[in-house]
Amino acid sequence: MRQVRIAHAHCDLFCGVYDPAQAKIEAMSVLKSAEKYQASDDEVFRARAISIKEERAELVKHHLMVLWVDFFTADHRQEFPDLDDLFWRAILQAGNAKKSVDPADGQKLIDLIDEIADVFWKTEKAKTSGVYPPS
Repeated sequence: MRQVRIAHAHCDLFCGVYDPAQAKIEAMSVLKSAEKYQASDDEVFRARAISIKEERAELVKHHLMVLWVDFFTADHRQEFPDLDDLFWRAILQAGNAKKSVDPADGQKLIDLIDEIADVFWKTEKAKTSGVYPPS
């Protein structure tokens, strides 16, 4: 009989590299795709813009979830009591931007990610995990 070993890790492969910039880049694509959609009257182009925007919004949700559950600890949640609400609102906004063609929804998403980045860079852990520190 084969013996099964259970391994535990806080993520799929702890690489130690985290940065809200991943989510922001995708959110910028959401915004730009909505702007390009609004600026065009070509239905084929507009359909492509929607497809790209929806794909990128889903990636934003993924990057935010990874950052939320793999980077931030229980201690961070105590230090920043609004952290869970901020992430919930940002992930919700990614869903709103996914189903909208209003560039304002993309901008709201970017603004929320910027708030998350502010918290991220206030943590000691970000100094060794982050890639693009604010200048």
